[in-house]
Amino acid sequence: MDSSVKVQRTRVPEKPAAAPDGGYAWFVLLACFLVFGLTFGFIKAFGVFYVEIHRYFETTATATSWITSIAVATIHIIAPVASALSTHYSHRSVVIIGGLISSLGVMFGSFSRNVFELYLTVGFLNGLGYALTWTPTVTMLGLYFEKRRPVANALASAGECLLTFILTPMFQLLIDSYSWRGALLILGGLQFNLCVCGMLLRPIKATTDLMCEVKSQEESLSLQLLPKDNEGHLGSRISVNHETTEACLEDSKEIPIKTMTDSNNSTKRAELRTKILRYVDYTLITNPQFMVYSMFGLFAALGFFAPALFLVPYARSKGIEEYRAAALMSISAVCDLFGRVFFGWVANLRLVETVQQLTATVILLGTVLLLCPLASTFPELAGFSAAYGLVFGATVGIHITVLAEVVGVHRLGSALGFFMLIRSSGGLLGPPIAGFFIDKMSDYGTGFLMAGVALIVSALFLLLLHHMNRRGQRLTTKTHSTSRAEAKELDIT
Repeated sequence: MDSSVKVQRTRVPEKPAAAPDGGYAWFVLLACFLVFGLTFGFIKAFGVFYVEIHRYFETTATATSWITSIAVATIHIIAPVASALSTHYSHRSVVIIGGLISSLGVMFGSFSRNVFELYLTVGFLNGLGYALTWTPTVTMLGLYFEKRRPVANALASAGECLLTFILTPMFQLLIDSYSWRGALLILGGLQFNLCVCGMLLRPIKATTDLMCEVKSQEESLSLQLLPKDNEGHLGSRISVNHETTEACLEDSKEIPIKTMTDSNNSTKRAELRTKILRYVDYTLITNPQFMVYSMFGLFAALGFFAPALFLVPYARSKGIEEYRAAALMSISAVCDLFGRVFFGWVANLRLVETVQQLTATVILLGTVLLLCPLASTFPELAGFSAAYGLVFGATVGIHITVLAEVVGVHRLGSALGFFMLIRSSGGLLGPPIAGFFIDKMSDYGTGFLMAGVALIVSALFLLLLHHMNRRGQRLTTKTHSTSRAEAKELDIT
């Protein structure tokens, strides 16, 4: 080969392999199971820390609730960024970095001197680590499972319920033994296991080393490609090409420079738009059904996270012993697991429209929360916890399915990112608003009333969405019948 041509080794990605639906995929499922438990399971069980932190710093309920709110909002806001980072680098590396950030955030939080430092550590840093950990892991699970994907997602999300069941009494035991600071330090060490989960995420896309020949000088390679004349010289061909080039240059003078510039700019804009749409489908904001469903997510998030945060403090305010109060979250977690599995199976039967089922569960969840202040003894609170966990699981188990029906499966990735961004404001403001009412009324029950009202309001948007879907179906049916009538008239004539 000529010396003017250099050889360069590059990595060319092959086509993604088919989802194995077994084998090593079960280890990825195990990693996702633990990630769900160590992220959202911790957020649900944080109510045990809430009581101790509220008492130690002598702050208001609103100020203490911002810790959870900041973590939840950070997860939702950073989730699209985590998805882009895992695509650009790798799922494994992003999850490992997220696990380190989360662990260090919680460990640094154990040395906090005021609530503001807890906002930065247990709130923001911990939420940032959760976002970098949870999003790529769930994405990788979808790559490893196709036929068994519904079962895999159900088993993975069960980690949130089961680890909430385990972590809540364990947190109370650690707090009694080592104080809340020591418990956070131990929890930070426990969350290093998120890095182990990241190591289990073996890439499913193979890469192959190929030897690609790349020219170093365009002129020398062009000379090699030019055909020679009978005497083996290139002179005559070069002279002909030179004359042709001059003729082309004379003709190009007639082309307006402005037209060429506009054409190039429009081409660049089209390419940029295509690249942006590949990662973020911003045209979703023009979809009225999607925006209505996003408003449902906003108001529902106001009521989703507050009850789990205030359940233990509410039980303690009613004179319930601390370990029995912590057991209420364990009861809720078990029923949550059953609700996700059972009502997810009911949704697959298609007995009713999924949006109708979701509307019913959201209204029922809001009603259960509105009845919470009537419970004052442990048996009554245990019954409330069971009902709350069951209906909460029924709601969470199908709300992503409704989103896929609204926008279509091919746009689900971008829609989920936008949906989480819009919902983040509800997750951020929900607990502090509930805390505000608690401070004003000096009763934790008012926090549950606020959450119940927010969920009832969110159900109104689901009713509006159902009406829009029915209207769209009627218009489609009318269009089809009109087209058939026109076709019959044409056949007759």
